[in-house]
Amino acid sequence: MRIGLHTVLSDARIDAAQPTSQRQLSISVSAIAPEASSSAALNLCLILDHSGSMSGRPIDTVKQAAQRIVDRLSLGDKLSVVAFDHKAKVLIPSQPIDHPASIKQRINQLQAGGGTAIDEGLRLGIEELAKNKKESVSQALMLTDGENEHGDNDRCLKLAKLAAEYNMTVSTLGFGSNWNQDVLEQIADAGGGAMAYIENPEAAVAEFDRLFSRMQSVALTNAHLLLSFMPGVRLAALKPIAQVAPDTIELPFHQEAEQFVLRLGDLMVDNPRIVLANLYLEQLPIGQQLIAHVRIRYDDPISGKGSLYSDAVPVYADVVDNYQPNPDPQVQQHILALAKYRQTQIAESKLQQGDRQGAATMLQTAAKTALQMGDAGAATVLQEGATRLQAGEDLSEADRKKTRMVSKTTLQ
Repeated sequence: MRIGLHTVLSDARIDAAQPTSQRQLSISVSAIAPEASSSAALNLCLILDHSGSMSGRPIDTVKQAAQRIVDRLSLGDKLSVVAFDHKAKVLIPSQPIDHPASIKQRINQLQAGGGTAIDEGLRLGIEELAKNKKESVSQALMLTDGENEHGDNDRCLKLAKLAAEYNMTVSTLGFGSNWNQDVLEQIADAGGGAMAYIENPEAAVAEFDRLFSRMQSVALTNAHLLLSFMPGVRLAALKPIAQVAPDTIELPFHQEAEQFVLRLGDLMVDNPRIVLANLYLEQLPIGQQLIAHVRIRYDDPISGKGSLYSDAVPVYADVVDNYQPNPDPQVQQHILALAKYRQTQIAESKLQQGDRQGAATMLQTAAKTALQMGDAGAATVLQEGATRLQAGEDLSEADRKKTRMVSKTTLQ
């Protein structure tokens, strides 16, 4: 298994006459599987809300979706299922997929009732994952349709961070319209996973399948991006680094000696993580100039080896005295994706402050950005939200969730 690592500047040419130049560095990272290679075993935990609000069609479709995942697991994979209402229980302890019919039968016995305690479900799910995490890709998929009324949201975030520290990924699924998108997004971002939205029960199977396919494509884990810069090159002071694909996330980082380190988590085959770094370059001599090195540190669950390193990739800029802009079109798309996300965040903040007109204006701006990048679905959702606010209407809970989802990724 190898690392695919590619870097592109928003404009590789730099004006030699400018005292300072700003550039965005796009960094694409993926796993490259050799032909006929084996895949890592999947260690999966389903953490399922079975509170009273899930009764009827919702719980039936969730059970159907979970049973379908059992059918898609391979020999050597491990599965556990945790169910939670106002308390949590281990429905199926972590075990190999030796008796799928028995596992599906136990899932089918799940009944709706009680309140919601997300943190207890997360705690038990992480404990089950930890039992079989060696030499496997450990993934938790948590579904809820409600607020964490019997739990502690700060504890949820701490648990998600703890899972990531132990190389376990947490993704979240919001079902219906009454879950808290802030909490589920924070859990997914901290846990290195994805956040997804099931608006109607009929979409449950397809959304479970989509996230499961993403999990199956993971080949390398615990990846960290290592960035080092030459003298005269620095990161922007405010929000300098973000991931823009497959989901948009503001990435925290820290400094180790002379390099910046940020955690990417899982690396997938054919679905790269794309990071955008905002750089400032001081005046440089004319000619091709080395400005940075990029490297990846990662774990390989198939071999059981950790802290492996990719080759360092140099980043060059072409400093010229007769500068003509030459923007890279793909990096411009990445810049627009990040702008759409941040513009939507500003709109949400203005709406929370009671500034409806300001929120509508920012949603319109985000809709135009989405159109520029060819994301017609996001543009429609964002513009509809702006129009409702301008007409004096409130955004429904479903509207707010769609807005959040299209700001981060493509709504399925």
